[in-house]
This record gives sequence, structure tokens and C-alpha cells, in this order.
Amino acid sequence: MDQKQNVLRLPAEKLYAHELEALKAADKDARPAGWQLSPKAVLTFITGGKAGGTDITPKYIGNKRLVEMAIATLLTDRALLLIGEPGTAKSWLSENLTAAIHGDSSKVVQGTAGTSEEHVRYSWNYALLLAQGPSDQALIRSPILRAMEGGGIARFEEISRCASEVQDALISILSEKTISIPELGREVSAERGFSIIATANTRDRGVNEMSAALKRRFNIIVLPAPSDIDTEIDIVRRRVGEIAASYELRASQPDDEAIRKVVTIFRELRGGLTLDGKEKVKPPSGVISTAEAISLLTGSMALAGSFGNGSISDEDVAAGLQGAIVKDEAKDQLVWKEYLENVMKKRGASWRSLYNACAEMNG
Repeated sequence: MDQKQNVLRLPAEKLYAHELEALKAADKDARPAGWQLSPKAVLTFITGGKAGGTDITPKYIGNKRLVEMAIATLLTDRALLLIGEPGTAKSWLSENLTAAIHGDSSKVVQGTAGTSEEHVRYSWNYALLLAQGPSDQALIRSPILRAMEGGGIARFEEISRCASEVQDALISILSEKTISIPELGREVSAERGFSIIATANTRDRGVNEMSAALKRRFNIIVLPAPSDIDTEIDIVRRRVGEIAASYELRASQPDDEAIRKVVTIFRELRGGLTLDGKEKVKPPSGVISTAEAISLLTGSMALAGSFGNGSISDEDVAAGLQGAIVKDEAKDQLVWKEYLENVMKKRGASWRSLYNACAEMNG
């Protein structure tokens, strides 16, 4: 069976392998040390275009200059930090940049409260360590150490969720480009091409604030939320199509009207104001991001494919909206009810069916 049919989620370098091969074949520009594509070809992979006769799908829809700045950063000895609200495609951009530059996006440290300094540097296979002492065989290399040895890019997701001592372990790595292994009496120096792409969520500010010393080691790029509704609709449409194809949901994709309604609701609740600027809206407690809209619509497809006729109904969308918006039941249920009665109910016949389904779900 084809691997694409058997794996729930392929890494970007495998999902878009045909595009990367086409770009390699058509790429006539100089390639930096350790890179498989030139900077211009990487930009085409991320923002879309043509490579010979192959269409290159856009992986990031937004300000092209921000992508150029990200790529330019990775040409220098500076690491890259992508900051933004949830759902601004930080991890997606990080993965696709790494796939385009090195063809391997798998060297990832996932930042959590439980991430330790060993995840950043190295650890040991203690059975081998006890049996034969410190050795290369007993050494467990972190993703960052493996990237240094191979001149690749390591990804550090949600860096601000890590404790300060874990963040500080990065300072010497980013400054000196070495990791000392005293148990083996040696230092590992980074090969040319090595870098780190980190991501941080603006909602996590105050959890473990990054030190000024660590921030100075990064070039920081802030990824904004989609600037207008049409851009956000385009992002949602594309990602829902890609995810639905991977999951084989046996339902037709949502039409433009359904997508526009979901995105409209999310933008108004996120911004605290109706799109026409005439009425203030209370925001819910949770994150109302583009990623949530994508998840909502793919969930609606799953409902329609499994329990409906394969076409997304207003009842399917209403169920998704209820789950996405009402996170804290007491407060969010009231916020959602006010929105339904003060905004959606007044929008006329085209919104009537969705309003009725949402009102019934909200009880």
C-alpha cells in the first residue's frame, strides 16, 4: 500500500516530495553550504509558484517579506524565533522551512513544563552506561546535537513553556555553536548549515518569560493573524482540503458560504466587534484561532460523513461551534448565547438555519 494511504500524517518533506524534487531540478541559483535548495527556491516552496511544469502549492499565506526575513536569518549564524498567537502557522512554517532547506524536519524538541536540559543536550542509555562506561554507543543525542553533527536545522517548539534553566542551556549552544560532553572528553562543534528554529506562543507570556540574553541570540519574527477575512477564508479552505484528503472523511468539503460564516464568527469573537464595526461582542475565554476554524470544519466533515449524507449541514457546523467556543461552560455559554441573540439572529434568512441549530445546541 502507498505510504501516503497508510500514514496518518506525513512530514512536510515526504508530503511535498514531488514539489521539492521539481524545485531541485529547476533551481539554478547558488545553494548555501548544507542547503538542498537556494534561498529563492525555498521561498517558492513556502509561498507557492512554479518549478518547470510543476505547480508549487503555497504552504504559508501571509506577508511574503516575513518569509524572506526568516530565510535570510537562516543564512546567518543567528537562530530564528517565530512568535505569534495560536493558529498563526508558526509550527507549520517552521516544519516547511526545515523540509525545504535540509529535507528533514524530524529533529524536534517539544517544549513543555517537563522538558529537561537533557532534551537540549544529550542523555545516556543507562544500561550501556553501567555495563561499559561512557561511550558513543551509550550516548543518546538530542535533536539539537544531531542537527549540529549533520549541519541541519533543529526545531524547538513552544520554547517559552520550558523552565528557565532549560532555556538557558540554549545560550551557550547558540553563542559558541558547541556542546561539551565532558564524560567523553570532547566537544561537538556544529557543522556549517546548523541552526535552530524556535516557536513561542504570545498567549504563554508570563509562563516562563525568555531571558534577554536568550532573546538576543535569536532573530525574532512576529507572525500576525490573517489581516483580512478573505485571506483567512483562503487559509481555512486550503488546509481543510489537505487534511480531509489525508483522513478520508467520506464527506464533501464545506462550501464557501459555510467557511465564510465560520470565519466571520471567529473573527468577530476574537476581535470583540462585528465586522461592520457597529456592535461590540464579548470574547470567550478560549483561543478562537484560524487553526480552531480548520479543526471545526474537518470535525463537521467527519460528522457528515459518518452520521449524515456526506454533505455538511448547519447542525454539523453548530456542533463544532459549540465545542470550539464554549470551553469554560459558565462564562463561555453566556458569551455564546449573547452572540447568537444579539448578532447572528439579526442577520436575516441566510443565517437563520445556522442560528436555529446553534441555539438548539446551546440550550
